[in-house]
Amino acid sequence: MLFASLAAQASPLSAQQIKDLQSLVSQLNPIQQAWVSGYLAAAAQLAGGQLPATAQQSHESAVLTILYGSQTGNAKAVANKIKAAAEQQGIAVKLTDIGSYKTTQLAKEKYLLIVTSTYGEGEPPESAVAFHKFLFSKKAPKLNGLQFAVLGLGDTSYEFFCKTAIDFDEQLAALGGKRLHARADLDVDYAAQAASWTETAVQAFAPELKQTSGSAQVIAWPGATATASHDSAFTKETPYLAELSVNQKITGRDSTKDVRHIEISLADSGIVYQPGDSLGVYFLNDTKAVDAILAATGLDGATEVQLAGQTYSLKTALTEQLELTQSYPSFVEKYAEATANSELLELVKDKTALRQYLDNRQTLDVILQHPAPLTAQQLVDALRKQQPRLYSIASSQAEVGDEVHLTLGVVRYDAFGSTHLGGASGFLAERLEEGAQLKVFVEHNDNFRLPDHETPVIMIGPGTGIAPFRAFLQERDQAGATGQNWLFFGNPHFTQDFLYQVELQDYLKRGVLSKLDVAFSRDQAQKVYVQDKLRLKAEEIWAWLQQGAYLYICGDGNKMAKDVHQALLDIAQQQAGFSAEQAEQYFDDLRQAKRYQKDVY
Repeated sequence: MLFASLAAQASPLSAQQIKDLQSLVSQLNPIQQAWVSGYLAAAAQLAGGQLPATAQQSHESAVLTILYGSQTGNAKAVANKIKAAAEQQGIAVKLTDIGSYKTTQLAKEKYLLIVTSTYGEGEPPESAVAFHKFLFSKKAPKLNGLQFAVLGLGDTSYEFFCKTAIDFDEQLAALGGKRLHARADLDVDYAAQAASWTETAVQAFAPELKQTSGSAQVIAWPGATATASHDSAFTKETPYLAELSVNQKITGRDSTKDVRHIEISLADSGIVYQPGDSLGVYFLNDTKAVDAILAATGLDGATEVQLAGQTYSLKTALTEQLELTQSYPSFVEKYAEATANSELLELVKDKTALRQYLDNRQTLDVILQHPAPLTAQQLVDALRKQQPRLYSIASSQAEVGDEVHLTLGVVRYDAFGSTHLGGASGFLAERLEEGAQLKVFVEHNDNFRLPDHETPVIMIGPGTGIAPFRAFLQERDQAGATGQNWLFFGNPHFTQDFLYQVELQDYLKRGVLSKLDVAFSRDQAQKVYVQDKLRLKAEEIWAWLQQGAYLYICGDGNKMAKDVHQALLDIAQQQAGFSAEQAEQYFDDLRQAKRYQKDVY
């Protein structure tokens, strides 16, 4: 109301400009509104020939550009800590999501630090795809005047550990850049090593970057990312103790999948999230698994152990702090050495054989299949710290208020004579009672966002990939959005696996959902997947894209997302007569324009 009354007064804006501004402001949280306000003020000064004080200072002293490529938020968090450490040393910093970075700026950079994760089979995180392609393209500039450092975050359970960081580090050097500080490739339990690397990296940059007077200034550059939290004191390091409200199975009795609709209360937390964000969930390991490990190793659960500078009983550490489900090569190596197990010691010499061995084994299986005495501290030191699991949020706060919803696929399989459950999915689905508490936090994802309320969107989300699109539809429904919404959903069987069927049919009936295409792969002799449905609707999909539609994919990144991407490339070639290279460039351009976004896992 206040904005409307101010806008009604004498204004240099046209009626359409006022309408557009109101539409933008309605989509922003208070922190984003404040950033836009400051940016517009600075832009007005620049247009009038007056440089803001921070910009004037940037011409007098060099700036450290920090780019982060983050799939789950870890690289972003580390980059923010590096920024804070550099500013404490009097260094001016420009911090930017690599997905928002203008590659034309790279040739002008003098000091660059990149923090990046690696996704899947050695691929860059979605936000870094365009930068990675540019760096290895013919358009990449000579970087003889650049001094740089790269920090990689990864997971040693994957074959191509930290490959994106390695790619960036080696290619920047190949283009003529000078490596000012050695790259570090860090595993999932990276906190201590990242802090140490940050200290030495900042010291390496400091001599040339440290300002001669005054404290460091925050440079308000377009594309820079605000470092303030989203109005919440709860983070990965300080999670919120929430309550599980609802655990409802939403697949049929005869389904091959166990999918749960989960509702969690955030009452009195002040936590704010947006459609496209994820929820981090901490979990407790199964007490039966913990007891089995203690029996296999002959250890007393009451024995005290040290972990990350804290003292715990061994049983508490195994239950609350350590990873017992996800398997990874480094555990086998450490456990083999601690127990002097000749079979495992031989196995770890062959990396390919070791990965095959771990394909269907949890960490727990390795211990139970090779029981041996070792000290409690040796066991703890061999295991790595438990990492929270991230789930795409399946709700909009505009509709559910102080709740957050998840669409949870339970990891369950039989092996070695017993049923295996995923760590977090087993905890949420089987071990946590409704009304019980769990630790959670929101991981914001600014690379998976709805456009304005008038723009059409195409959403491709088979299986649990439907989660963020349920949030999108709730958000647009509550906002009275006029933009069309087209959903592609797939699963094995119509009668057993049509997630949120009643809700989707209601959205379709009311016009919130403009089009719904479903692919139930096992309901006919020939399997039909979402990519097949896309090809059948090629002409219409292309028409939507030409009208400015945003395109979203969520779900399995190993196969589905690649198959869907190939279908989209085929559509571009068929409908526009593009070559394969032109089709790739078309979707690269869409990605750069934030019109092609993925949330894959």
